[in-house]
Amino acid sequence: MTTAGNAGGQRVVVLGAGPGGYAAAFHAADLGMQVTLVDSEPNPGGVCLYRGCIPSKALLHVSALLHEAKQAREWGVVFEQPAIDLAALRAWKDSVVRKLTGGLGMLGRQRKVKYLQGRGRFADSHTLRVQLEGELVDVTFDYAIISTGSAPLQPGSLRLDSPRVMDSTTALELESVPDRLLVVGGGYVGLELGSVYASLGSAVTVVEITSGLLPGVDRDLVEPLAKRLATDFQSIMLDTRVTEMAKARGGVRVKLAALDREEEQSFDKVLVAVGRRPNSADLGLESTKVTLDGHGFIVTDAQRRTAEPAIFAVGDVAGEPMLAHKATHEAKVAVQAIAGRPVAFEPAAIPAVVFTNPEIAWCGLTESTARSSGVEITVLRYPWAASGRAATLGRSEGLTKLVIDSQTARVLGVGIVGAGAGDMIAEGTLAVETGARAEDLAATIHAHPTLSETVMEAAELFSGPATHYLGRARRGAG
Repeated sequence: MTTAGNAGGQRVVVLGAGPGGYAAAFHAADLGMQVTLVDSEPNPGGVCLYRGCIPSKALLHVSALLHEAKQAREWGVVFEQPAIDLAALRAWKDSVVRKLTGGLGMLGRQRKVKYLQGRGRFADSHTLRVQLEGELVDVTFDYAIISTGSAPLQPGSLRLDSPRVMDSTTALELESVPDRLLVVGGGYVGLELGSVYASLGSAVTVVEITSGLLPGVDRDLVEPLAKRLATDFQSIMLDTRVTEMAKARGGVRVKLAALDREEEQSFDKVLVAVGRRPNSADLGLESTKVTLDGHGFIVTDAQRRTAEPAIFAVGDVAGEPMLAHKATHEAKVAVQAIAGRPVAFEPAAIPAVVFTNPEIAWCGLTESTARSSGVEITVLRYPWAASGRAATLGRSEGLTKLVIDSQTARVLGVGIVGAGAGDMIAEGTLAVETGARAEDLAATIHAHPTLSETVMEAAELFSGPATHYLGRARRGAG
């Protein structure tokens, strides 16, 4: 066993090189700290780049292209039936991943971040023991940042030792396109990956245990997506759960239980997408004072410091929401805290995006949350049927929605469903974060013709009709 130490300056070790980990390592290095970054992959990137956000969005781009090619018939442009070269599609997806992770590796080297490809466990509160290929290395540190992410959740009732049962990781490998695919879970992962497979030719059935897709998202935002998916998917079964799965010849036999019936169906493959669990096990935390909550998340304070003063935690392993951009922001807070600066993780809004077709994005308070808490709000809805840009795109099904404090006119929340909603939500997040009022958005000149105008015109509804829409504001508390 060898020992790796650093002389001079604060020695920081970061365990996990996802969007939280590499952001922490890079920021710490930029502040002059001596940084060691530990991860099992050859380059930084984590689940997001290797097996999550990036490969899934590459495939969703292809899915959207196939949809648009079909829709173009309505515009007088007819394409031949596309031929899918699955091997070439996989190769393109993988090339995107290699390019981005390789770029992060280069950025780390330019910052003189020491990168150790291996698995780390804490030996004590100031030592991380890293298993490299054929060697154990002890890395001593002044401070450590844990950013080990999360993994797909697979409850016991949904476990089956079969290559025909996939999680989000194996689904992205795209080994084949099954004729019949069951997606268990109507959350964002299930709907995104289900959309990909449906566009490639699978007959997709979605099973969701609750009464609606995307639980927790306002229903008026989900409705346009649900209508589209009702035609894209073979079946959407709500209030339904999987009670049993078993191997069958050439597939998987599944027992389904709904409120009023039970049935049995067979599928070529099953995708289990019912959530994720934090990667907090087997890190040697018992050798430190770090504590976990009842869900396995590492407990931290507002600076992302754990019960062990020298150890911080950020990203999925430190709690909901499990979003890459939240991890990156937390990482910077933790590094700033290590640097002794007055800082806290206290965002007013964290944007969330579902990259389906159409996309759904929201930030701040949802309408349902605001009403259930008794806040007196005004809800402003601007339908994209009134948007000239949406009409030119053939995407008039969208909606832009503002949740406004009725007394102060402050923007409390923003929700958007429609093409490009994920890019548009940034303006809403800025509005919530800076305490902007409805009149601030209404008085901001937006380029014409763009979809962003829907934010401006939605805000105009607070004081009267919008230029292109005579809708009314809905006021009141729950």
